[in-house]
Amino acid sequence: MAAHRMPLAGALEVLRDLRRDEIVVTTMGTAREWPKLSSHPLDFHYIPSAMGHAGVLGLGIALAQPRRTVIAFSGDGGMLMSLGSLVTIATCRPANLTLIVIDNGIYEVTGGQKTAAAVGRVDFVALAKAAGFESARRFTDLADWKARAAETLALAGPRFVVLECEPVGCDYMLESPGPMAERIAKFRTALGT
Repeated sequence: MAAHRMPLAGALEVLRDLRRDEIVVTTMGTAREWPKLSSHPLDFHYIPSAMGHAGVLGLGIALAQPRRTVIAFSGDGGMLMSLGSLVTIATCRPANLTLIVIDNGIYEVTGGQKTAAAVGRVDFVALAKAAGFESARRFTDLADWKARAAETLALAGPRFVVLECEPVGCDYMLESPGPMAERIAKFRTALGT
């Protein structure tokens, strides 16, 4: 684990500024933070009991929408809960999928408990490479991430990115982005299905 971590808002702003028409899948903590930066119709915020599901949600959408690029956000805690999904994603080989793990060392939305990643025992990049991801990178510095984000998102897919970020703080409660049926209908309309 790096001693220096970038601010989450800054890390997400880099992606917002690079985004064109990619589908962005958020769960848990990123479902709270990404809507502060983006209200794009191809934002898919999935909150109910979604810890650990970002990768497989992104995989399903990437396979169903092969002409669209999909960026799915997971937290380090969620990734730890679903390590098997790395093998599934790598086996399916969706070239249009980027899985980004926000590693802040805690289970932020459940109260701030430390994850196993917080004590330096987990190398997510090595796990993704061992599972078969085409590309896997880690960033701890915001300037480095900003300078290399575009090239990283253009690498062969599926892509795996770890962004080591500071925790957001003690505001762990997630506000609902609205009724699920409404959000799904809006998302389907944006997809053209």
